[in-house]
Amino acid sequence: MKATRTLAAAVLATTALLTGCASTSSQPYNNGYNSGYNNVSMGYGTIESIQVTQGANRTSGAGAILGGVVGALAGSQVGSGSGRTAATVAGGVAGAAIGNNVERNRNEGGQEQYQINVRMDNGEYRAVSQDSVYDLRVGNRVRIVDGRVYRY
Repeated sequence: MKATRTLAAAVLATTALLTGCASTSSQPYNNGYNSGYNNVSMGYGTIESIQVTQGANRTSGAGAILGGVVGALAGSQVGSGSGRTAATVAGGVAGAAIGNNVERNRNEGGQEQYQINVRMDNGEYRAVSQDSVYDLRVGNRVRIVDGRVYRY
């Protein structure tokens, strides 16, 4: 009984720690070669190319945490003594792996990104990744504001 409470406390502490570190930002990121300009800068240019890329297949960790908790609880129901402890740990590890895979598979649908390569008016090149291109086409005059490309 004491091992179960200790495990539950450890899981809750880990959940709180990982949840505090999770990023929920939906802002696009600039992964280009922009010669030191940051995303907040504004500039004008022409679209040179648009490429569809597969975004990073990231998970928030919630699936792993939930799967680990469920797996540990299921494992704690098996055996007794040190066998129960081993089953609890094994169940937690297996549950975390399964939960993480379930979350990753669930999130695969919305991971498409577009890399928009822009030749700026000052001759520099910037590559901006964003989740949609709307009506942007190669050759369009555009402006970059806060890391997003807009038609000008």
